[in-house]
Amino acid sequence: MTAAPLRIGNFSGFYGDRADALREMLTGGELDVLTGDYLAELTMLILGRDRLKDPSAGYARTFLRQLEDTLGLAHERGVRIVTNAGGLNPAGLADAVRALADRLGIPVRVAHVEGDDLGARYPGSLTAHAYLGGFGIAACLREGADVVVTGRVTDAALVTGPAVAHFGWARTDHDRLAGAVVAGHVLECGTQATGGNYAFFHEGDVRRPGFPLAELHADGSSVITKHPGTGGFVDVGTVTAQLLYETGGARYAGPDVTARLDTVRLTPDGPDRVRIDGVRGEAPPPDLKVGRTRLGGFRNEVTFVLTGLDVAEKAALVQAQMTEAFAKSKPQDVTWDLVRTDRADAGTEETASALLRLVVRDPEQAVVGRALTGAAIELALASYPGFHVLAPPGKPSPYGVFEAAYVPQGEVAHTAVLPDGRRLPVAPVDEARALDAVAEPPLPEPPPAGRPVRRAPLGLVAGARSGDKGGDANVGVWVRTDEAWRWLAHTLTVDLFQQLLPESADLPVTRHALPHLRALNFVVEGILGAGVASQHRFDPQAKALGEWLRSRHLDIPEDLL
Repeated sequence: MTAAPLRIGNFSGFYGDRADALREMLTGGELDVLTGDYLAELTMLILGRDRLKDPSAGYARTFLRQLEDTLGLAHERGVRIVTNAGGLNPAGLADAVRALADRLGIPVRVAHVEGDDLGARYPGSLTAHAYLGGFGIAACLREGADVVVTGRVTDAALVTGPAVAHFGWARTDHDRLAGAVVAGHVLECGTQATGGNYAFFHEGDVRRPGFPLAELHADGSSVITKHPGTGGFVDVGTVTAQLLYETGGARYAGPDVTARLDTVRLTPDGPDRVRIDGVRGEAPPPDLKVGRTRLGGFRNEVTFVLTGLDVAEKAALVQAQMTEAFAKSKPQDVTWDLVRTDRADAGTEETASALLRLVVRDPEQAVVGRALTGAAIELALASYPGFHVLAPPGKPSPYGVFEAAYVPQGEVAHTAVLPDGRRLPVAPVDEARALDAVAEPPLPEPPPAGRPVRRAPLGLVAGARSGDKGGDANVGVWVRTDEAWRWLAHTLTVDLFQQLLPESADLPVTRHALPHLRALNFVVEGILGAGVASQHRFDPQAKALGEWLRSRHLDIPEDLL
């Protein structure tokens, strides 16, 4: 007998997401499982610093506050909750949930997953955690857990785990697992699947998007939707955008399965419903990814405001003055960025002004402390006309560095700690497959030459979604018609991409074509330095890199506009 579809929703896409989403999802419609994603590279660093101050910390305390007035509701409705809010201390959060349930008088069975912490293996790291898969979560659910708390698992594991428990899939059910991974990737960032951060946001009311859910089927196919009456919208475009977010090539590798993104097919299935099917899967890689964070040193910054005439000359003057002031302290890294926000003959002082941003970094706190703040303030009456700063320079702040490592799956003690306290080891995969490049897929015939063109922004015909993976960024670009795809596939080459985004011109850029999605995915290596926590650039997570690309002008056939 075929198992009924599994209705699985999301109530959190990051640490700090909408606090009332858990209640909204529980009261908005039928669900079997709710997932909450709290972890990101930056979050692990934040939790690591919390743990330095308090060894009992290290988990997302906001989850407990959300659970305070919703645990009883979840229990009444039979909705299980799976979350990675355990962060660096899943056992601690599981104990806290039990204490909360006891205080509220709610008979809740709590389990947790551990084994991801590899700090002892990587001395000198603030945090070092393997990305575990969903089979530990599945073991907890099969043993009757109502709430499952994990540490570092892949974001999609929050969906694959419940799917494995519900449908009884084996590790070799690669296509089914891959379908669940794709559904999990769509759900993991919450409202980004329902119109949030969406290129064509004007096509729906996205003032308060509802959170997404997936109706997952036994064959691994799914329908992405949301509760009736909630804000935002779900269509092929919103799902495509999220599928491209923080991915790379056709092979999307994880600890449970490698999903082939080049096989994903999206079709409308009614209002606010998109069907995902056709997903093929392969055996996962033999190694697990390990995310390591460490303190890289200290940073400080000051932003000088340059108003009116001679902006470039004013910038050169203060830069020369500050460089002389740094001659003794010699910070390890000094970065200047002149942002020309000024306009000629401006009607307000603010629009007549440009910003000159100075960022300094060094392993020693003192080097970027008084050496910076004192030098900047002492120029107040001795530099360019109209001298002032955006805000008084403050104290140095520590910054972090993210690094990736890999470890064989068999060397990680993936363990499900069941509601009754039993510890169940989770065996590694029997079959693994090393990742290799996928051959370039066939592209459609080039569009006919000689069509009239008009100079216009790329965003008039293409959507984009961008994000970070360590020091790299990805920019996914997609179009919505076959004719636009013919044009995009043959026009937006790596060379043109680098011309449109000059910050990528000297960096390795790889283009991946995904014809079923009418999409190109560009990976820009090293544009984010040592990752988001290092604050390497103006947009440290590359969130708006795609929107910058959409704003760039190029020759576009008039019949596409």
